[in-house]
This record gives sequence, structure tokens and C-alpha cells, in this order.
Amino acid sequence: MVHIGSVVMGASDVRRAAAFWKAALGYVEREPATEDWVVLVPAGGKPGPGLSLGLSGSPVQEVPRVHLDLYTEEQDAEVARLLALGAAETDWRLYPEDPDFVVLADTEGNRFCVIDTTHGR
Repeated sequence: MVHIGSVVMGASDVRRAAAFWKAALGYVEREPATEDWVVLVPAGGKPGPGLSLGLSGSPVQEVPRVHLDLYTEEQDAEVARLLALGAAETDWRLYPEDPDFVVLADTEGNRFCVIDTTHGR
């Protein structure tokens, strides 16, 4: 049996991306970052998948095939916190009526969603 150990995302500036995601998720570096690679893991040995950031020259996909979903019961507060950390709002044309998610982009332009886990309760 296998399990997801790490999700890998490309970055044009690995250190900048690592700083954003460490602050966003409360993760730490598994080993010190290099200019082209870092693996971030939950702090304090908590369970959860790693987030690996690798140097990439590939363009960001406007509608990515794979992305992160961040779950929260406080969507507005988390969106504001992530924007303050350097995330950007996106022009997402694919929102359904009454969405439970907000699409943002990290410092590298990688899209991710902030999901309101209380939506529809």
C-alpha cells in the first residue's frame, strides 16, 4: 500500500515560495533549502503530507490540473491572512453559484483554493 508523502510544486524562486508556504501552513523545512529544492513538512512532527518545491522554468497553468485545497472554518480570515503573506487574488471565471471556495495564487502564481468547511451547514 502506498500513500501521498509529498505534493510537488514548481517555483521560479524556491526560497520565496518556501517562505510563503511555511507561513501559510505552519510548516518547517525537513532539511535546509537549496536554491533549487526544499521539502516542507508539518511542524512538531504532526501528521500530514509534505510540500516539496522544486526550481522550474515552466509557465504557471491558469487552470491547473493539480492544485492544493486548504480547508478552514474561517474562510474570510484565512483569505485575508494569506493575502497579507503575499498570495494574490485571481480572476477565476469558473466559480459556480454560491461557491464554497476562493481561488488564490501563491507568490509563484500557483493556484490554490481556500475551502469553507462550514459552507451549507
